[in-house]
Amino acid sequence: MILVNTDYITGKEFEMLGLVKGSTIQSKNVGRDITQGLRTLVGGELKAYTQMMNEARDIATNRMIHEAEALGADAIVNIRYASSAVMQGAAEIITYGTAVRFV
Repeated sequence: MILVNTDYITGKEFEMLGLVKGSTIQSKNVGRDITQGLRTLVGGELKAYTQMMNEARDIATNRMIHEAEALGADAIVNIRYASSAVMQGAAEIITYGTAVRFV
């Protein structure tokens, strides 16, 4: 599966199959929330949250890929990511793009 954030793939012609997306909501445990909250007092990277968001993006991307594969897609173009806070310490990640089949 080819994944790109452009609306084209050099050297490929394709037909659009439709919008595909994947999402997840992730949170850290209360202990992590407390330690990361203390970290905000001194500054620096919140590594537990960085890891959480990276894992969430991977999960959302894989769900989008599975949806595209079910349509018989060869690639997904124009991929975008978005995130939003659902509650303290929890974030939703959604990724979406257009599934395409090469002609």
